[in-house]
Amino acid sequence: MLVRLLRTLPQNVSRVVHHVPLAMKPQVIFVLGGPGAGKGTQCAKIVENYGYTHLSAGDLLRAERAREGSEFGQLIDSYIKDGRIVPVEITINLLRKAMEETMQLDQEKFRFLIDGFPRNQDNLQGWTSVMEGKADVKFVLFFDCSDQVCIERCLERGKSSGRTDDNRESLEKRIQTYLQSTRPIIELYQQQGKVRTVDASRGVDEVFSDVKTLLDKEG
Repeated sequence: MLVRLLRTLPQNVSRVVHHVPLAMKPQVIFVLGGPGAGKGTQCAKIVENYGYTHLSAGDLLRAERAREGSEFGQLIDSYIKDGRIVPVEITINLLRKAMEETMQLDQEKFRFLIDGFPRNQDNLQGWTSVMEGKADVKFVLFFDCSDQVCIERCLERGKSSGRTDDNRESLEKRIQTYLQSTRPIIELYQQQGKVRTVDASRGVDEVFSDVKTLLDKEG
């Protein structure tokens, strides 16, 4: 049954997105970086100062995992705990739904920060097959931070976050997944001249100062 549901998701996503008016085509910035690089924190400041809508792929997956009656909850849980990347069909469906609902509520809300996506080649191919021509990816905002700093931040966050993946065992797996799967995606976009890199090893305000300069320059 699970395989059948996964197979039908791309068809359903494509059909619904197709009906979003061209005037409301989403303008997207992908936000990437290792776990603990500060993506969520910086996205919140961008939303406050620039009016973007922040969509976290991880948060959407965790919400779906917790949603009563979700047919994918258990599957998502097992992937997250193991530090693996959730099947792209599920993630794309959640992102598409969130963007569509946002634009239906307010036609002026068409600029999105998509945080933590695409995380691997499968994610990228899934986005291209479903969203090409239906959303414009402006660039990738890359928060560059050392693995050690990322791990220390996540362990500190784990003391209060309640997240099942903020522990050393899961973090080491997540770091390896990031290095093996996500970094090649960042490098691919770099070859296209579509990556904007920020040193994320510093304090929140210092990092955001660079982000602000970058966004003001990009217009």
